[in-house]
Amino acid sequence: MRFRKQRGQTVSLALAAHPLPAAAMTVALTTAAALSGRSARECVLVAVTVLSGQLTVGWINDLVDRHRDRQVGRQDKPVAMGWVDPGTVAFAAAVATLLVVPLSIANGTYAGIAHLGAVGSAWLYNFWFKRTWLSWLPYAVSFGLLPAFLSYGGLGGGMHGAPPTIEMTVLAALFGVGVHFLNALPDLVEDKETGVRHLPLRIALRIGAPRLLWISVGYTVLVGAGLVAAAFTVGLRQ
Repeated sequence: MRFRKQRGQTVSLALAAHPLPAAAMTVALTTAAALSGRSARECVLVAVTVLSGQLTVGWINDLVDRHRDRQVGRQDKPVAMGWVDPGTVAFAAAVATLLVVPLSIANGTYAGIAHLGAVGSAWLYNFWFKRTWLSWLPYAVSFGLLPAFLSYGGLGGGMHGAPPTIEMTVLAALFGVGVHFLNALPDLVEDKETGVRHLPLRIALRIGAPRLLWISVGYTVLVGAGLVAAAFTVGLRQ
């Protein structure tokens, strides 16, 4: 979405958090928690935990990329456009970080560690990996840890649940790679102009963006279908 006029501070702060991906991840993981048999209270905790983590990822992304986004004239980036002060976004990210740590551990010790690992991996993508051919790795790690977050999850600290199945872990990691490619494809031109040579860009320069798009969509749909099938056959927990 391209914004044609300046937004207020509150709206700009919300837009800088990448609300659509944050909402999608929150809904998907909360739904998965519900389908795995978690109680309503546990599902609410999962939702709040995931949302807080996603907010930190979105805000850090826009902070790190603000100069590059300004360079290419990204009108869908409130920080780059100057509609919200970077200090305000940094403060919001810090507050969300202070919340995500206890919220994660409130899902159980192992579940909390898995979720914090997933969030930390996403931060590493923002800070460095997105500029390299290893850009796919943080996505694979973050998504690969999510089955553990769900399988070990419970209400309150301590040990809950059981390890996730290997099939769910591997498929979730592979799905994350597909998500990375689909996220990167719309910004290939801007990334090339600013020297962000992640793996999708490197491949697109060799085979063309349209072809890579079809491959990425087909791959992600196929792996996603396998992930759903595994959830209903093999199951989440060992």
